[in-house]
Amino acid sequence: MKSVLLLSLVLGLLLAGALWISVYIWTSMDGGDVAFSISWHGWLAMGLGVVLTAALGVGLMALVFHSSRSGHDDLDDGA
Repeated sequence: MKSVLLLSLVLGLLLAGALWISVYIWTSMDGGDVAFSISWHGWLAMGLGVVLTAALGVGLMALVFHSSRSGHDDLDDGA
């Protein structure tokens, strides 16, 4: 249990650091101001892309687990 909490803390700190570096680089490209602006269409497209990609990954992993547990991946010795 302790190792899971430690791993979660380390991964959370790595994620926070990556986000901080990303924001720092994004805002420092033009003297501190945001150099590239994204319209709401861009944010919508990016958000939909992230959500749909995550949903596709979850769906495919669910199919892998279902196939493995239902015996579809077992070798057939009678063939």
